[in-house]
Amino acid sequence: MVTVDQVLGSLKKVVDPELHKDIVSMGMIKDLSINDSKVAFTLELTTPACPFNSDIERDVRSAMASLGVKDLSMKVTARVMEGRALSMDELLPGVKNIVAVASGKGGVGKTTVSVNLALALAKTGAKVGLLDADIYGPSVPLMLGLKASPEVVNNKIQPPEVDGVKVISMGFFYEQSQQAGIYRGPIVSGIVKQFLTDVNWGELDYLIIDLPPGTGDAPLTIAQTIPITGILIVTTPQDVAMNVAVKAIGMFNKLNVPIIGVVENMSYLKCPHCNDQIYLFGQGGGKKISDDFKIPFIGEIPLHPRIREGSDTGKPAVISEPESTQANAFSKAAKVVAGRISIIAAEMKALEESEAAAAKENIQAESKKE
Repeated sequence: MVTVDQVLGSLKKVVDPELHKDIVSMGMIKDLSINDSKVAFTLELTTPACPFNSDIERDVRSAMASLGVKDLSMKVTARVMEGRALSMDELLPGVKNIVAVASGKGGVGKTTVSVNLALALAKTGAKVGLLDADIYGPSVPLMLGLKASPEVVNNKIQPPEVDGVKVISMGFFYEQSQQAGIYRGPIVSGIVKQFLTDVNWGELDYLIIDLPPGTGDAPLTIAQTIPITGILIVTTPQDVAMNVAVKAIGMFNKLNVPIIGVVENMSYLKCPHCNDQIYLFGQGGGKKISDDFKIPFIGEIPLHPRIREGSDTGKPAVISEPESTQANAFSKAAKVVAGRISIIAAEMKALEESEAAAAKENIQAESKKE
């Protein structure tokens, strides 16, 4: 019969590949019990979308087998870590992470990435919201096939939900699809704030914010109103898109907002006859930004007619063709983003613990002086 110390000692050898810490010190082992020869515990992963979840689970089973445990009852769950300073924020206390998706210019497929990213995260079991912050040209409702106007209950807008994603957009409030959004900057900022504070988001693991292109009022309002987990930059391979994306990175660096990484959209077209990858807009643009600014490269999204068709018909690739190459690209990117958020959250937690320890030492030192 093994002991608790032996089990924990063996599990300490299992290290999270992204966080580079053992799962015991990370608090991922819960409710450990040993009854005769049976070992039972819960393995609580940092996010259901982690790309290494199956690897960690395999390593845990291997560690128990090496200890001689033959009767193992392991429940696998996930709890998304908070990647922003919730203690400083009274606006969205139920939202653990806010990811703003940005681009320097329009036409790079930022909204397509936002929509499919949100849906891919929701498919893993995470609680997800999607805020369309493009007040002038909202397109999220069209891409998701949503037409009904949201209800208002107790002065709170109730966001419609589709495939596990809660959605809000100015597109819900235009009387006609052709109606133009004509607003000056302060009004745009006010609408964005309302979407943050007057919408019943409830408990969310991830709130994805689809920013309008550029570095105008909406991105500034969001960055200065609430703590953000990080920014996801979307670009295409050509130089003009890269050069403008760099300006968006510069703005968020000045605002001290973490950059989660860069996604390269429309990276290549796969030939339907020979399966060769054709780089219509150049090659390696997103990777170059990643290397130049020392930020993670999240991945490449192919150029595919079905992605455009799905966006036009309200049937995004992740939902309509979940096994397709394009859907897998979005799902892979979503897992990398989730992993990056876990790293940011772990770093923030470590910093908070370090500051708390330093403050405690200062108090003890002052008390000794007295």
